[in-house]
Amino acid sequence: MTSLARRLLANWTPPTAEQQRTRDRIVAFIDEHPGDAHLRSCVPGHLTASALVVDSRGERALLTHHRKLGRWLQLGGHCDGDADLAVVALREATEESGIEGLVIDPVPIDVDIHTIPARKDEPEHLHLDTRFLVRAPAGARAQASEESLSLRWFTPEELATVASDDSVRRLFEFLRTPGSTSPRPAR
Repeated sequence: MTSLARRLLANWTPPTAEQQRTRDRIVAFIDEHPGDAHLRSCVPGHLTASALVVDSRGERALLTHHRKLGRWLQLGGHCDGDADLAVVALREATEESGIEGLVIDPVPIDVDIHTIPARKDEPEHLHLDTRFLVRAPAGARAQASEESLSLRWFTPEELATVASDDSVRRLFEFLRTPGSTSPRPAR
């Protein structure tokens, strides 16, 4: 089942050497956990997928003030048995934003591995995250889910005013690069 996620990542060309090292670590993790890397029950960690949801003009991105982690983050979450990472990212973005009609570019834009702290019924573990660019339709209105304290559209300049992390700031570089949020031609 995880072969779909592995194939996507193995065929992706990372934009930097650091991203290549992270991608290679995720692929190695999948190889070490071929039957359960996409399940929450994989105790050392598991695959996740997330989305940089950009507005229709590509000028702002939607972030969630995450209820459990207390930081502003991109939308996304657990695979819960689905190894199609783009489908997971789109599903999570739709559920967490309440926005219908989101459109995903199925080619990853970023990968990240981060530690999730232990909680009462869960040990510390890794999230091995693949990130995608998702475009919202014009006039999209976001509605926070129970996982969020709040949702808010940010420009890259506004991101500096809130608690976030380096991986989110790295994602926001896509808003600073002309043409990076434009639709890609069909393959």
